[in-house]
Amino acid sequence: MKLKRVVVTGLGALTPIGNNIDEYWDGLVNGKSGAAPITHFDAAKFKTRFACEVKNFDINEYIHRKESRKMDKFTQYAMVVSDQAIENSKLDLETLDPDRVGVIWGCGIGGIDTFEQEVVNYANGDGTPKYNPFFIPKMIADIAPGHISMKYGFRGPNFTTVSACASSANAIIDALNYIRLGHADIIVTGGSEASVTGAAMGGFNALKALSERNDDPATASRPFDKDRDGFVMGEGGGALILEEYEHAVARGAKIYCEVAGGGLSADAHHLTAPHPEGLGAAKVMENCLENAGLSIEDVDTINVHGTSTPLGDVAELKAIQKIFGEHAYKLNINSTKSMTGHLLGAAGAIEAIASVLAMENGMVPPTINHHVLDEKIDPKLNLTLNKAQKREIKVAMSNTFGFGGHNACVLFKKLEA
Repeated sequence: MKLKRVVVTGLGALTPIGNNIDEYWDGLVNGKSGAAPITHFDAAKFKTRFACEVKNFDINEYIHRKESRKMDKFTQYAMVVSDQAIENSKLDLETLDPDRVGVIWGCGIGGIDTFEQEVVNYANGDGTPKYNPFFIPKMIADIAPGHISMKYGFRGPNFTTVSACASSANAIIDALNYIRLGHADIIVTGGSEASVTGAAMGGFNALKALSERNDDPATASRPFDKDRDGFVMGEGGGALILEEYEHAVARGAKIYCEVAGGGLSADAHHLTAPHPEGLGAAKVMENCLENAGLSIEDVDTINVHGTSTPLGDVAELKAIQKIFGEHAYKLNINSTKSMTGHLLGAAGAIEAIASVLAMENGMVPPTINHHVLDEKIDPKLNLTLNKAQKREIKVAMSNTFGFGGHNACVLFKKLEA
């Protein structure tokens, strides 16, 4: 069976550095930090009192209050970015076959804000179980693609992929494969997360995973820097319209790029820490290249997982050098988490979008907040430090790794007719 080609025809983004694609790209190339003191709750007693929140956002400007009240914030974000992507793709909803359009979403945690509020309300009550009737459908991680499909009437494949911080990259790969195999013509894919809550921040603090640089939040996310002390929590979402190539050509769609392939692997090592030699990370990149039918020399850039944790950054760079050898020194390597923070289950989506936009604009966004190189990191690697770099990009790789050792890698390439 000959696999169908898959292309990207629409994008949507709601991030800590921009509430649409244009704002997001502007923030990326200008090295904008999205980190600031937390406003969603009183964090005065927390070890970490800052995060990368979505800013200047009112869901009631997008969705009627009666409907938005039935959604956790992570679903609200999903609705906004999917609307953006569908509009950006210029899909004619009147002529589409709804049975051939699916929604495959990624989310690592789901409605933690809803869960937290409902449990606290119960605990503060007299023991009488008074729960919101929408408690469960607001909380469950699979509900976002359900809402998207109901709004648009899309009746194709519909589910959520959950693999911690790799979730939305996994969702993109799932969408790629469903179209490749002929199960759909179009899939709305991506991910969303809304975990700037007391429970999430407290939990990640207990794991000692978060930066505690409260005196200077804007520079706290500093991948590869010697003084990095953990990741910065982010929130938001990203959506991509993946479409079968011939279908996109037939309707005259703007095609951003081709989705060349996807790879998956497991570290099989530790609950939260990566393998110290990056074995799983190396394997996922190897698998992705093989799946795409590309060689190491074809790759121009890698948007790395690069969370700004002491162990993770070093392990990923070791993996890159293991797989790419001398070609590693010809790559532009960057971590956009230095600007957006870590969007957990939505990270793969917004970083895939960053890779697509970098290819379209011939510009690699920087890794900001870098001051002193870690002596464990090879100084000959081009980590695109502090300033965007112009470059023609024909093939871009995006890495996303999750707690539990889940690894996902996606390759995008310029379209060749």
